[in-house]
Amino acid sequence: MPSASLRALLEHSIDYAGLFPPTTLALEPALQNQAAYVRTPDAWALGAFILPVAQFEAAAGSISRFDREHPLRVSALGKKADVANFKESLIAARDSIRAFREKHGVAAAITQLEMPLPDEADAELLKAARAILDELRLNAFWEAPADAAERVINLISESNAAKSGRAFGFKLRTGGVTADAFPTSTEIAAALVTAAQHHVPIKFTAGLHHPVRQFHPSVGTKMHGFLNVLGAGVLAIEHDWSEGETGHMLDDERAESFSFDDASFAWREWEIATDRIRMHRKMVTSLGSCSFDEPREDLRALKLF
Repeated sequence: MPSASLRALLEHSIDYAGLFPPTTLALEPALQNQAAYVRTPDAWALGAFILPVAQFEAAAGSISRFDREHPLRVSALGKKADVANFKESLIAARDSIRAFREKHGVAAAITQLEMPLPDEADAELLKAARAILDELRLNAFWEAPADAAERVINLISESNAAKSGRAFGFKLRTGGVTADAFPTSTEIAAALVTAAQHHVPIKFTAGLHHPVRQFHPSVGTKMHGFLNVLGAGVLAIEHDWSEGETGHMLDDERAESFSFDDASFAWREWEIATDRIRMHRKMVTSLGSCSFDEPREDLRALKLF
């Protein structure tokens, strides 16, 4: 059994993105995998299934693999649109989510929406987005490039402060299939610290297949570790870390720097109690990974699972 602190850090943290590179499965086998994963003893670590809104209809034939006890939890992926077409695209996504919910009931629940935000997005666009999505009562995460993260997080924070209801979150891409798709640790640290300071939920996608930062020949660069990123997220909130302190943890490639027991999680001399991890995970929510197997295999190799 994993320790209580590791479980708190990873509970429902891995959103399965099997449709996306480098795995790039077809829809049916990816949903077959999800149906198997929700029935494993490790299902506690599994998050939502990343499903593009455009593939809702195609997914209908596989919903029978899920039921009330083993539901399909979906994070709907809206398509990228420029500022002129963003509202139209978001309205279409809203209507598709509503129809999907009505059709599939308890077997499939759409719990969140993630969608790229246009470069020119401003407060008025987020105000319009909030009005469009209000009736759905789901979590929405707006994606922007790492070099725009601080500006967009500030924009989201202002939108959250202006309205009651569910807080908008920020989505950061932490990798890809080429070296240039990986933001630096400094850029990730800036996003984590800014999100913590402004109480904006943050999620991640891509490149986080391995627990601890390491060089990977497939991409010709160092891949960020999901223990580094999630751990730095909760520790930065707990200890009011600077970007420099957060970046040091993101850069750590030594698995022995991370320790877990039932009472707490520690990175080097910095510690956080298990109940505090659970609390801060509301702000550091999940990561999209094209594999649910690889992260678990690596954790077993480290004797953490």
